[in-house]
Amino acid sequence: AADKIRLIPQDFFAELCEQIIQHLNHKIPGVNTAELCQRIQTLGVDITIGDLAKVANTLSFLFSTAARNNLSTEELVTTLGSGISTLPKHAVQVIRHVWNEQGKAIAVSEDARNTATVGQFVDMKWKLGVAMSSDTCRSLKYPYVTVTLTVADPSGQITDKSFEMTIPQFKNFFRQFKEMASVLETV
Repeated sequence: AADKIRLIPQDFFAELCEQIIQHLNHKIPGVNTAELCQRIQTLGVDITIGDLAKVANTLSFLFSTAARNNLSTEELVTTLGSGISTLPKHAVQVIRHVWNEQGKAIAVSEDARNTATVGQFVDMKWKLGVAMSSDTCRSLKYPYVTVTLTVADPSGQITDKSFEMTIPQFKNFFRQFKEMASVLETV
């Protein structure tokens, strides 16, 4: 990850660290590495979404481990300096600043973080479509619903999951959501 961190400009690295801290503090559902990667690539930096996701996972692990061990800023920086592959100076400065400013808040909420082992629902989009024909069937006129769920996994990576349903499947899906809503109203 250290090699990929060298590629990331300091201001984007700082933004990534801030988003990870906000995610660990449960202020945002996750880190949108796809959007951040696209902005970095517009500067001509050769980095992939996968590489940026690895950096984000590494930083998330670093900050959550430091919080769990209640490390001070100096202890964290000393630990980083003793690693096998050394981080670039600008990265250590950003980590020091972010941890110094917001590290204590993570330490308080880390117990709640340990209980969250599943992803978090962020958004849902749907659209209705009709398949008119295919190469094997000339006249389908088959309605379907496409649903796209935006989910943040436990490490904070935001991904989209899409699936299609027939109208009867969608009606069942909708009925289950209504049941969940009525149960939640009683809580």
